[in-house]
Amino acid sequence: MFMRRRPLVGAAVVGGVAYHAGKKGQQARYAEDEQNQQIADLQQQNAQMQQQLHQQEPAAPAEAPPAAAAPAGGITEQLTQLKGLLDSGVLTQEEFQAAKAKVLAGG
Repeated sequence: MFMRRRPLVGAAVVGGVAYHAGKKGQQARYAEDEQNQQIADLQQQNAQMQQQLHQQEPAAPAEAPPAAAAPAGGITEQLTQLKGLLDSGVLTQEEFQAAKAKVLAGG
């Protein structure tokens, strides 16, 4: 009788190991699916923020030229003001270069 039980015990051990391996694999797949969903959500949020940013961009340059053209003082002060507008994102690099050239030309 003891000889009969040994194969059954071995099969039970193998079956238990296979069950736990399958369960761990399933948990890993669930974790990966959840992570992929979180990545997709973040990408969607990023795309929405990009769209909002692009919708707001046309309004910003309309405000920038009066501030850049207003002679508030010396050339240094005007350039400092332009640099502040560039750093805050109101001006693009190209707009900053054009306004800087205008200030340096005396116009």
